[in-house]
Amino acid sequence: MKRFQYIFKSALLVFLLSLTHSIKAAQASPDIYGDSMKISLLTCGPGHEVYSLYGHTAIRFQDLRNHQDLIINYGIFSFKQKNFILRFIFGLTDYEMGIIPYQLFYEEYRSEGRWVKEQILNLSSEDKQNIAIAIDKNYIPENRIYRYNYFYDNCTTRARDILINNINGFVDYHYNQQLITTYRNEVHQWNTQHPWARWGNDLLLGLQADKLISNEERQFIPDSLSKDFQHATVSYAHGKIKKLVSNSLYIIPPVQTKDIDNSFSSYLSPNIVMICIIVIIITSFLLQKKCKLYYLLTHYLLWTVTGFCGIILTAMIFSQHPTVSFNLQTFILNPLNLLLLFPKLQNSRNFQYVMITCYALGCVGSFLQTYADGIQLLAFVLLITNLFSLKFSWKNGTNY
Repeated sequence: MKRFQYIFKSALLVFLLSLTHSIKAAQASPDIYGDSMKISLLTCGPGHEVYSLYGHTAIRFQDLRNHQDLIINYGIFSFKQKNFILRFIFGLTDYEMGIIPYQLFYEEYRSEGRWVKEQILNLSSEDKQNIAIAIDKNYIPENRIYRYNYFYDNCTTRARDILINNINGFVDYHYNQQLITTYRNEVHQWNTQHPWARWGNDLLLGLQADKLISNEERQFIPDSLSKDFQHATVSYAHGKIKKLVSNSLYIIPPVQTKDIDNSFSSYLSPNIVMICIIVIIITSFLLQKKCKLYYLLTHYLLWTVTGFCGIILTAMIFSQHPTVSFNLQTFILNPLNLLLLFPKLQNSRNFQYVMITCYALGCVGSFLQTYADGIQLLAFVLLITNLFSLKFSWKNGTNY
Protein backbone atom coordinates (compact mmCIF):
# COMPACT_ATOMS: atom_id res chain seq x y z
CA MET A 1 0.00 0.00 0.00
CA LYS A 2 1.93 2.82 -1.45
CA ARG A 3 3.39 6.03 -0.21
CA PHE A 4 5.80 8.29 -2.17
CA GLN A 5 3.45 11.24 -2.27
CA TYR A 6 5.98 13.32 -4.14
CA ILE A 7 5.69 11.09 -7.24
CA PHE A 8 2.44 12.55 -8.42
CA LYS A 9 2.63 16.12 -7.11
CA SER A 10 4.66 17.44 -10.02
CA ALA A 11 2.09 16.17 -12.50
CA LEU A 12 -0.92 16.86 -10.32
CA LEU A 13 -2.35 19.90 -12.07
CA VAL A 14 -1.83 18.56 -15.59
CA PHE A 15 -3.64 15.30 -14.96
CA LEU A 16 -6.42 16.85 -12.94
CA LEU A 17 -7.16 19.19 -15.85
CA SER A 18 -6.97 16.26 -18.25
CA LEU A 19 -9.37 14.22 -16.14
CA THR A 20 -11.77 17.15 -15.90
CA HIS A 21 -11.64 17.50 -19.69
CA SER A 22 -12.50 13.82 -20.04
CA ILE A 23 -15.44 14.14 -17.66
CA LYS A 24 -16.83 17.04 -19.64
CA ALA A 25 -16.46 14.99 -22.79
CA ALA A 26 -18.29 12.13 -21.14
CA GLN A 27 -21.17 14.37 -20.17
CA ALA A 28 -21.37 15.76 -23.70
CA SER A 29 -21.45 12.39 -25.49
CA PRO A 30 -21.46 9.48 -23.05
CA ASP A 31 -21.96 6.73 -25.64
CA ILE A 32 -18.99 7.77 -27.81
CA TYR A 33 -16.88 8.48 -24.74
CA GLY A 34 -17.80 5.18 -23.14
CA ASP A 35 -16.50 3.29 -26.15
CA SER A 36 -13.15 5.02 -25.84
CA MET A 37 -12.79 4.55 -22.09
CA LYS A 38 -11.44 1.51 -20.25
CA ILE A 39 -11.64 1.10 -16.49
CA SER A 40 -9.70 -1.69 -14.81
CA LEU A 41 -9.07 -3.06 -11.35
CA LEU A 42 -5.35 -3.51 -10.69
CA THR A 43 -4.17 -6.00 -8.08
CA CYS A 44 -0.52 -5.88 -7.05
CA GLY A 45 1.58 -8.58 -5.46
CA PRO A 46 3.24 -8.25 -2.05
CA GLY A 47 6.47 -6.38 -1.48
CA HIS A 48 9.25 -6.78 1.08
CA GLU A 49 8.26 -3.97 3.46
CA VAL A 50 5.91 -4.86 6.31
CA TYR A 51 3.18 -2.52 5.06
CA SER A 52 3.33 -4.07 1.57
CA LEU A 53 3.16 -7.76 2.55
CA TYR A 54 -0.54 -7.88 1.77
CA GLY A 55 -0.48 -6.43 -1.74
CA HIS A 56 -2.16 -3.35 -3.10
CA THR A 57 -5.19 -2.33 -5.17
CA ALA A 58 -5.57 0.53 -7.64
CA ILE A 59 -7.83 1.59 -10.52
CA ARG A 60 -6.61 2.13 -14.06
CA PHE A 61 -8.47 4.83 -16.00
CA GLN A 62 -7.82 4.93 -19.76
CA ASP A 63 -9.29 7.52 -22.13
CA LEU A 64 -8.13 6.20 -25.50
CA ARG A 65 -9.59 9.19 -27.37
CA ASN A 66 -7.49 11.68 -25.42
CA HIS A 67 -4.47 9.39 -24.98
CA GLN A 68 -4.88 9.44 -21.24
CA ASP A 69 -3.72 6.62 -18.95
CA LEU A 70 -3.98 7.23 -15.22
CA ILE A 71 -3.79 5.28 -11.98
CA ILE A 72 -6.20 6.10 -9.15
CA ASN A 73 -4.55 5.13 -5.89
CA TYR A 74 -6.15 5.24 -2.43
CA GLY A 75 -2.99 4.21 -0.60
CA ILE A 76 -1.00 7.44 -0.40
CA PHE A 77 0.60 8.06 2.99
CA SER A 78 3.86 9.33 4.41
CA PHE A 79 5.95 8.12 7.33
CA LYS A 80 6.90 11.77 7.80
CA GLN A 81 3.50 12.51 9.30
CA LYS A 82 3.90 13.63 12.90
CA ASN A 83 3.64 10.69 15.34
CA PHE A 84 2.85 8.35 12.45
CA ILE A 85 3.28 5.08 14.39
CA LEU A 86 1.17 6.23 17.33
CA ARG A 87 -1.51 7.59 15.02
CA PHE A 88 -1.57 4.31 13.08
CA ILE A 89 -1.93 2.21 16.25
CA PHE A 90 -4.74 4.38 17.58
CA GLY A 91 -6.59 4.49 14.26
CA LEU A 92 -5.89 8.16 13.58
CA THR A 93 -3.93 7.81 10.35
CA ASP A 94 -5.11 9.78 7.32
CA TYR A 95 -4.57 8.32 3.85
CA GLU A 96 -5.05 10.15 0.59
CA MET A 97 -6.37 9.46 -2.88
CA GLY A 98 -3.78 10.20 -5.56
CA ILE A 99 -3.70 10.18 -9.37
CA ILE A 100 -0.43 9.38 -11.15
CA PRO A 101 0.52 8.47 -14.74
CA TYR A 102 0.30 4.78 -15.50
CA GLN A 103 3.92 4.65 -16.67
CA LEU A 104 5.23 5.86 -13.31
CA PHE A 105 3.13 3.25 -11.53
CA TYR A 106 4.34 0.53 -13.89
CA GLU A 107 8.02 1.42 -13.50
CA GLU A 108 7.78 1.52 -9.72
CA TYR A 109 6.26 -1.95 -9.43
CA ARG A 110 8.52 -3.42 -12.07
CA SER A 111 11.58 -2.12 -10.23
CA GLU A 112 10.31 -3.68 -7.01
CA GLY A 113 9.74 -7.05 -8.70
CA ARG A 114 6.05 -7.12 -7.80
CA TRP A 115 3.46 -8.62 -10.12
CA VAL A 116 0.46 -6.59 -11.26
CA LYS A 117 -2.77 -8.12 -12.54
CA GLU A 118 -5.26 -6.10 -14.58
CA GLN A 119 -8.97 -6.94 -14.73
CA ILE A 120 -10.72 -4.90 -17.42
CA LEU A 121 -14.26 -4.20 -16.29
CA ASN A 122 -17.21 -4.98 -18.54
CA LEU A 123 -19.14 -1.75 -17.98
CA SER A 124 -21.78 0.15 -19.89
CA SER A 125 -21.12 3.68 -21.14
CA GLU A 126 -23.36 5.02 -18.41
CA ASP A 127 -21.48 3.08 -15.72
CA LYS A 128 -18.15 4.38 -16.99
CA GLN A 129 -19.46 7.92 -16.98
CA ASN A 130 -20.76 7.55 -13.42
CA ILE A 131 -17.42 6.17 -12.20
CA ALA A 132 -15.47 8.93 -13.97
CA ILE A 133 -17.64 11.61 -12.40
CA ALA A 134 -17.32 9.96 -8.96
CA ILE A 135 -13.52 9.85 -9.28
CA ASP A 136 -13.43 13.50 -10.30
CA LYS A 137 -15.58 14.45 -7.30
CA ASN A 138 -13.51 12.28 -4.97
CA TYR A 139 -10.34 14.05 -6.15
CA ILE A 140 -11.48 17.47 -4.95
CA PRO A 141 -8.95 18.46 -2.23
CA GLU A 142 -11.52 18.42 0.56
CA ASN A 143 -12.68 14.90 -0.44
CA ARG A 144 -9.47 13.03 -1.22
CA ILE A 145 -8.23 12.56 2.37
CA TYR A 146 -9.87 9.85 4.46
CA ARG A 147 -9.40 8.23 7.86
CA TYR A 148 -7.67 4.91 7.17
CA ASN A 149 -8.67 1.65 8.82
CA TYR A 150 -6.81 -1.49 7.80
CA PHE A 151 -9.79 -3.88 7.90
CA TYR A 152 -12.74 -1.61 7.21
CA ASP A 153 -11.63 1.31 5.08
CA ASN A 154 -8.39 0.90 3.16
CA CYS A 155 -7.00 1.33 -0.35
CA THR A 156 -8.75 -1.85 -1.52
CA THR A 157 -12.20 -1.23 -0.06
CA ARG A 158 -12.11 2.38 -1.33
CA ALA A 159 -11.34 1.24 -4.88
CA ARG A 160 -14.07 -1.40 -4.67
CA ASP A 161 -16.69 1.01 -3.37
CA ILE A 162 -16.16 3.73 -5.97
CA LEU A 163 -16.53 1.10 -8.69
CA ILE A 164 -19.41 -0.97 -7.32
CA ASN A 165 -21.43 1.95 -5.96
CA ASN A 166 -21.51 3.65 -9.37
CA ILE A 167 -22.70 0.68 -11.41
CA ASN A 168 -26.40 0.84 -12.28
CA GLY A 169 -26.96 -2.80 -11.49
CA PHE A 170 -26.66 -5.45 -8.81
CA VAL A 171 -23.22 -7.02 -8.45
CA ASP A 172 -23.46 -10.70 -7.53
CA TYR A 173 -20.27 -12.42 -6.37
CA HIS A 174 -21.91 -15.86 -6.52
CA TYR A 175 -20.79 -17.11 -3.15
CA ASN A 176 -21.69 -20.77 -2.81
CA GLN A 177 -21.34 -20.75 0.95
CA GLN A 178 -20.13 -18.66 3.83
CA LEU A 179 -16.41 -19.10 4.31
CA ILE A 180 -15.32 -19.85 7.86
CA THR A 181 -12.60 -17.29 8.32
CA THR A 182 -11.54 -14.36 10.49
CA TYR A 183 -9.59 -11.17 10.00
CA ARG A 184 -6.63 -12.80 11.72
CA ASN A 185 -6.74 -15.85 9.44
CA GLU A 186 -6.85 -13.66 6.35
CA VAL A 187 -3.81 -11.71 7.53
CA HIS A 188 -1.96 -14.94 8.36
CA GLN A 189 -2.17 -16.08 4.75
CA TRP A 190 0.12 -13.23 3.75
CA ASN A 191 2.65 -13.01 6.59
CA THR A 192 3.43 -16.68 7.14
CA GLN A 193 6.92 -16.22 5.70
CA HIS A 194 7.54 -13.24 8.01
CA PRO A 195 7.23 -14.69 11.54
CA TRP A 196 8.07 -11.51 13.41
CA ALA A 197 5.56 -9.47 11.42
CA ARG A 198 2.99 -12.17 12.16
CA TRP A 199 3.95 -12.18 15.86
CA GLY A 200 3.58 -8.42 16.06
CA ASN A 201 0.17 -8.54 14.38
CA ASP A 202 -1.04 -11.28 16.72
CA LEU A 203 0.20 -9.36 19.73
CA LEU A 204 -1.67 -6.17 18.77
CA LEU A 205 -4.85 -7.76 17.43
CA GLY A 206 -7.46 -8.51 20.05
CA LEU A 207 -10.52 -10.66 20.47
CA GLN A 208 -12.51 -9.00 17.67
CA ALA A 209 -9.95 -10.13 15.09
CA ASP A 210 -11.02 -13.74 15.76
CA LYS A 211 -14.71 -13.27 15.05
CA LEU A 212 -16.13 -14.83 11.89
CA ILE A 213 -16.39 -12.41 8.97
CA SER A 214 -18.47 -12.38 5.80
CA ASN A 215 -17.22 -12.97 2.29
CA GLU A 216 -17.50 -9.25 1.57
CA GLU A 217 -15.57 -8.31 4.71
CA ARG A 218 -12.57 -10.35 3.57
CA GLN A 219 -12.31 -8.11 0.51
CA PHE A 220 -9.99 -5.82 2.49
CA ILE A 221 -7.24 -8.09 1.12
CA PRO A 222 -6.45 -7.11 -2.52
CA ASP A 223 -6.20 -10.69 -3.77
CA SER A 224 -9.58 -11.60 -2.24
CA LEU A 225 -11.28 -8.69 -4.01
CA SER A 226 -9.63 -9.67 -7.30
CA LYS A 227 -10.89 -13.24 -7.04
CA ASP A 228 -14.40 -12.06 -6.19
CA PHE A 229 -14.44 -9.68 -9.15
CA GLN A 230 -13.35 -12.49 -11.45
CA HIS A 231 -16.49 -14.53 -10.68
CA ALA A 232 -18.92 -11.62 -10.30
CA THR A 233 -21.80 -10.72 -12.59
CA VAL A 234 -23.89 -7.55 -12.92
CA SER A 235 -27.67 -7.79 -13.15
CA TYR A 236 -29.45 -4.78 -14.66
CA ALA A 237 -33.05 -3.68 -14.18
CA HIS A 238 -34.02 -4.65 -17.74
CA GLY A 239 -32.98 -8.24 -17.00
CA LYS A 240 -29.60 -8.29 -18.72
CA ILE A 241 -26.82 -10.11 -16.88
CA LYS A 242 -23.16 -9.91 -17.82
CA LYS A 243 -19.79 -10.68 -16.30
CA LEU A 244 -18.18 -7.88 -14.33
CA VAL A 245 -14.72 -8.62 -15.76
CA SER A 246 -14.34 -8.83 -19.52
CA ASN A 247 -10.66 -9.74 -19.60
CA SER A 248 -7.81 -10.48 -17.19
CA LEU A 249 -4.10 -10.27 -17.84
CA TYR A 250 -0.82 -9.70 -16.07
CA ILE A 251 0.74 -6.32 -16.79
CA ILE A 252 3.75 -7.50 -14.81
CA PRO A 253 3.73 -11.30 -14.60
CA PRO A 254 4.76 -13.22 -11.48
CA VAL A 255 8.32 -14.43 -11.65
CA GLN A 256 9.85 -17.44 -9.99
CA THR A 257 12.10 -16.09 -7.28
CA LYS A 258 14.35 -17.75 -4.78
CA ASP A 259 12.95 -18.15 -1.33
CA ILE A 260 13.65 -15.17 0.87
CA ASP A 261 16.55 -15.83 3.21
CA ASN A 262 14.80 -16.26 6.54
CA SER A 263 17.79 -17.80 8.31
CA PHE A 264 17.68 -15.05 10.95
CA SER A 265 13.97 -15.64 11.54
CA SER A 266 14.55 -19.41 11.62
CA TYR A 267 17.20 -19.22 14.35
CA LEU A 268 15.52 -16.38 16.23
CA SER A 269 11.86 -17.02 15.52
CA PRO A 270 9.32 -15.77 18.06
CA ASN A 271 8.72 -19.33 19.31
CA ILE A 272 12.41 -19.95 19.98
CA VAL A 273 12.88 -16.59 21.67
CA MET A 274 9.82 -17.13 23.88
CA ILE A 275 10.95 -20.64 24.83
CA CYS A 276 14.37 -19.27 25.82
CA ILE A 277 12.70 -16.59 27.95
CA ILE A 278 10.49 -19.18 29.65
CA VAL A 279 13.49 -21.46 30.37
CA ILE A 280 15.28 -18.51 31.96
CA ILE A 281 12.23 -17.73 34.10
CA ILE A 282 11.86 -21.33 35.29
CA THR A 283 15.58 -21.69 35.98
CA SER A 284 15.70 -18.48 37.98
CA PHE A 285 12.66 -19.57 39.97
CA LEU A 286 14.20 -22.95 40.82
CA LEU A 287 17.52 -21.35 41.79
CA GLN A 288 16.12 -18.37 43.67
CA LYS A 289 17.42 -19.58 47.04
CA LYS A 290 20.89 -20.45 45.76
CA CYS A 291 21.27 -17.47 43.44
CA LYS A 292 18.95 -14.72 44.59
CA LEU A 293 20.69 -12.05 42.50
CA TYR A 294 20.04 -14.03 39.30
CA TYR A 295 16.41 -14.44 40.31
CA LEU A 296 15.94 -10.75 41.04
CA LEU A 297 17.66 -9.55 37.87
CA THR A 298 15.62 -11.94 35.74
CA HIS A 299 12.31 -11.01 37.28
CA TYR A 300 12.96 -7.29 37.46
CA LEU A 301 13.68 -7.37 33.72
CA LEU A 302 10.59 -9.53 33.10
CA TRP A 303 8.31 -7.26 35.11
CA THR A 304 9.69 -4.16 33.42
CA VAL A 305 9.30 -5.45 29.84
CA THR A 306 5.88 -7.05 30.33
CA GLY A 307 4.69 -4.02 32.30
CA PHE A 308 5.56 -1.53 29.57
CA CYS A 309 4.04 -3.84 26.93
CA GLY A 310 0.94 -3.93 29.11
CA ILE A 311 0.77 -0.13 29.11
CA ILE A 312 0.74 -0.16 25.30
CA LEU A 313 -1.93 -2.86 25.09
CA THR A 314 -4.03 -1.12 27.73
CA ALA A 315 -3.75 2.22 25.94
CA MET A 316 -5.05 0.56 22.77
CA ILE A 317 -8.41 0.20 24.47
CA PHE A 318 -8.92 3.77 23.28
CA SER A 319 -7.96 2.98 19.68
CA GLN A 320 -10.48 3.57 16.92
CA HIS A 321 -9.56 0.14 15.54
CA PRO A 322 -12.23 -2.20 17.01
CA THR A 323 -10.01 -5.24 16.47
CA VAL A 324 -7.33 -4.04 18.91
CA SER A 325 -9.41 -2.37 21.61
CA PHE A 326 -10.14 -5.55 23.64
CA ASN A 327 -7.06 -7.75 23.91
CA LEU A 328 -7.01 -10.61 26.41
CA GLN A 329 -3.21 -10.76 26.25
CA THR A 330 -3.29 -7.67 28.47
CA PHE A 331 -3.86 -10.02 31.42
CA ILE A 332 -0.36 -11.44 30.84
CA LEU A 333 1.49 -8.43 29.46
CA ASN A 334 0.04 -6.48 32.31
CA PRO A 335 0.82 -2.91 33.42
CA LEU A 336 0.41 -4.13 37.03
CA ASN A 337 3.65 -6.05 36.56
CA LEU A 338 5.49 -2.74 36.99
CA LEU A 339 4.23 -2.57 40.58
CA LEU A 340 6.16 -5.77 41.31
CA LEU A 341 9.32 -3.67 41.07
CA PHE A 342 8.45 -2.41 44.57
CA PRO A 343 9.52 -4.92 47.28
CA LYS A 344 6.53 -4.15 49.47
CA LEU A 345 4.10 -5.25 46.74
CA GLN A 346 6.29 -8.24 45.86
CA ASN A 347 5.77 -9.49 49.39
CA SER A 348 2.08 -8.63 49.55
CA ARG A 349 -0.08 -11.73 49.61
CA ASN A 350 -3.12 -9.76 48.48
CA PHE A 351 -1.24 -8.43 45.47
CA GLN A 352 -0.13 -11.98 44.66
CA TYR A 353 -3.81 -12.97 44.54
CA VAL A 354 -4.44 -10.15 42.08
CA MET A 355 -1.59 -11.23 39.79
CA ILE A 356 -2.55 -14.91 39.96
CA THR A 357 -6.10 -13.97 38.96
CA CYS A 358 -4.79 -11.97 36.00
CA TYR A 359 -2.56 -14.80 34.79
CA ALA A 360 -5.40 -17.32 35.23
CA LEU A 361 -7.70 -15.12 33.15
CA GLY A 362 -4.93 -14.86 30.58
CA CYS A 363 -4.71 -18.65 30.36
CA VAL A 364 -8.49 -18.99 29.97
CA GLY A 365 -8.48 -16.19 27.39
CA SER A 366 -6.19 -18.20 25.12
CA PHE A 367 -9.17 -20.46 24.37
CA LEU A 368 -11.17 -17.45 23.15
CA GLN A 369 -8.48 -15.48 21.32
CA THR A 370 -5.45 -16.42 19.25
CA TYR A 371 -2.35 -15.22 21.09
CA ALA A 372 1.04 -14.33 19.65
CA ASP A 373 3.42 -17.30 19.65
CA GLY A 374 4.64 -18.13 23.14
CA ILE A 375 2.32 -15.80 25.06
CA GLN A 376 -0.01 -18.62 26.12
CA LEU A 377 2.94 -20.63 27.48
CA LEU A 378 4.27 -17.53 29.22
CA ALA A 379 0.90 -17.07 30.94
CA PHE A 380 0.91 -20.66 32.15
CA VAL A 381 4.47 -20.42 33.51
CA LEU A 382 3.75 -17.13 35.29
CA LEU A 383 0.61 -18.63 36.81
CA ILE A 384 2.43 -21.74 38.10
CA THR A 385 5.44 -19.86 39.48
CA ASN A 386 3.19 -17.38 41.28
CA LEU A 387 1.09 -20.19 42.74
CA PHE A 388 4.22 -21.84 44.09
CA SER A 389 5.43 -18.54 45.51
CA LEU A 390 2.11 -18.10 47.28
CA LYS A 391 2.31 -21.66 48.61
CA PHE A 392 5.80 -21.07 49.97
CA SER A 393 4.70 -17.86 51.67
CA TRP A 394 1.87 -19.70 53.42
CA LYS A 395 4.15 -22.60 54.36
CA ASN A 396 6.76 -20.31 55.83
CA GLY A 397 4.10 -18.38 57.65
CA THR A 398 5.41 -15.08 56.37
CA ASN A 399 3.43 -12.13 57.75
CA TYR A 400 2.23 -9.81 54.92
